Amino acid sequence: MSLMPPDPDRGHLVRAADAEVVGRAPTTVRLLADSSATGGALSTQRVTLTEGANGATPHHHARSAELFYVLDGTAQLLCGEQVVTAGRGDLVVVPPKTAHAFAAAPGEHADLLIVITPGVERFEYFRHLERIAYGKVPPESLLDVQELYDTYFQQSVPWTDARA
Repeated sequence: MSLMPPDPDRGHLVRAADAEVVGRAPTTVRLLADSSATGGALSTQRVTLTEGANGATPHHHARSAELFYVLDGTAQLLCGEQVVTAGRGDLVVVPPKTAHAFAAAPGEHADLLIVITPGVERFEYFRHLERIAYGKVPPESLLDVQELYDTYFQQSVPWTDARA
């Protein structure tokens, strides 16, 4: 629960203990601020990955940039055709229309703060991913909501090779 109601003119505070948590190990997502809470400026979540766990598969956003800040651990990130390894305190920004993906580096954990700007309503997207993980809806159901969440899935040989 937020200490302050969603009002982009007054700000938005979410206490760590009050953030909605989606998923469970190996991938846990803390929903922090959706686009509607920030006047469309951004949406943000914290993603925690256990050792070597996959985060998001290759995709791009047509309208938004995505920022990845490594709070702890080591992550592998796809940015375009390049796979980079980022450690604690590193920042990776992916421009709109650029393929990207993320995961914990092999043998490492990763704790990431992810910001999408301009914001897209993303909380329901992560809830949808949770329903897929629990077998409540098929993975193909994401194809029906790509435009809604500005998330377009694609193949990436560099990512597939890096994660093999």
